Amino acid sequence: MSREESEQILNPTSLSYRDAGVDIDAGDALVENIKPYAKRTMRPEVLGGIGGFGALVEISKKYREPVLVSGTDGVGTKLKLAFDWQRHDTVGIDLVAMSVNDILVQGAEPLFFLDYFACGKLDVPQATEVVKGIAAGCEQAGCALIGGETAEMPGMYPIGEYDLAGFAVGVVEKSAIITGQDIRPGDVVLGLASNGAHSNGYSLIRKIIERANPELDAPFANGQSLREAVIAPTRIYVKPLLALMQHLPVKGMAHITGGGITENTPRVLPDGVVAEIDAQSWPLPPLFQWLQQQGGVDAQEMYRTFNCGIGMVVVVAAEHAQTASEFLTQQGETVYTIGKIRQRDGAEHQTRVS
Repeated sequence: MSREESEQILNPTSLSYRDAGVDIDAGDALVENIKPYAKRTMRPEVLGGIGGFGALVEISKKYREPVLVSGTDGVGTKLKLAFDWQRHDTVGIDLVAMSVNDILVQGAEPLFFLDYFACGKLDVPQATEVVKGIAAGCEQAGCALIGGETAEMPGMYPIGEYDLAGFAVGVVEKSAIITGQDIRPGDVVLGLASNGAHSNGYSLIRKIIERANPELDAPFANGQSLREAVIAPTRIYVKPLLALMQHLPVKGMAHITGGGITENTPRVLPDGVVAEIDAQSWPLPPLFQWLQQQGGVDAQEMYRTFNCGIGMVVVVAAEHAQTASEFLTQQGETVYTIGKIRQRDGAEHQTRVS
C-alpha cells in the first residue's frame, strides 16, 4: 500500500452536517423569515420573543383564580392535498384553529401557541408560507405565536412533504369554566357555520376526489372552484364566542371536528339529556352535497364524519337564544337554531340528527 493510500484511510474526506442532509443555515434563514409574522401576534403577557430555549408568559392579573387549559392537534391528511396542490399558505391556519377552538369550548382565552414542523429537507420558502399561515391563525385567535420547533430529518419524509403539530395554552377563571353540567331539557342548540370541511374527513374526501376525478379548477359554488372549497381553512371562532361569554351565560359548546356533529356534541352534555338536531334547520353547503353525491355517502355517515356546515355548537337557555343569535350575527358569524335539548330516554345516543 502506498503512502497516499494509507493517508486516505487514516484521513477520510471530512463530512459536515449538511453532507448528512441537515442545513443549519436554512433553519436560521427560516427563523429570520418568520420573526416579523410572529411579532404581530405578541400579547402583553409574553416576556421576550422567538429565539430562546423556552418562551416566558405570565398570567394576566385580571384573573383571580386562573386555570390553564391546553390543547394539541395536527392537520391530518389534508396535508396530502397541500403537497399535491402546492398550497401551503392556509394549512397553518388549520393547525391553530384545531387547538384554539378546542380549548375555547371550556371558556378559555387562548394565550399562546407553539408549532412543530418536521420535514426531510427544509424548503425555506415553503416552510415560510406554512408559518405565515400559523401566524395568521394566531392573529385571528388573539394568541401569541411564541416559538416552535423546525426538525429537518433526512430520510424520514419524502422531499417536498412535511408534518405539522401544534398546541395552544389558554386561561379561564376557575368559576367561569364551561363544563356543560348546567345543560337542561328546554335549552336551545345554536350552530355556527363552518368554512368548509375544516380539517376532518380528508381521507374520505381524497378517496371521493380520486373516484370522481373532477375538474378541480372549474367554477363550483359561491365564486369558488372545487379546489378552493376543499382546501379552505378552518374557521376560528375565538373572538366572537369570547365576546358572547361576556354578554350572556353560555351553558356548553362543542367544536365539530372528527366524529362530526353526532360524536362531538355529546362530549359537552350531562348524562340525562339528548341534543335533538334538526338537519333541515340549516342548508347543507354545496361541498358536502357534492361529497355525498359523488361518494354515495349515507346521511348518518355524513353527520358522523364531516361537520356538514356547522363548525361549532353552542347551547344556551331558551330565553337567551335569540339574543345570542343576534349578537353572534353582529360579530360576523352565520348562526342557525339547529335543535333543542330534551330528556334522555334510557341509553339512547346523546345526539340525534334527523
